[in-house]
Amino acid sequence: MPSAANTDLPFSVRLHLPAHALDIFRTAFNHAFKQYIADPRLEEIANRIAWSAVKRSYEKYEGKWVPRSRAK
Repeated sequence: MPSAANTDLPFSVRLHLPAHALDIFRTAFNHAFKQYIADPRLEEIANRIAWSAVKRSYEKYEGKWVPRSRAK
């Protein structure tokens, strides 16, 4: 389901991502949700697209999501 704010995102996502990554996730998820509305796998597709968007700018480093430029 599309989210109007980061606080509407699932707890499992909010728990792990920093604020900017949450913005990226929410925006990508909402856009994918609109684009694939007719697909029966809508939630799965939107989640995959949202996580892919986050992974372009963030990566896990020592158990935390950090901006790619700071990870190393």
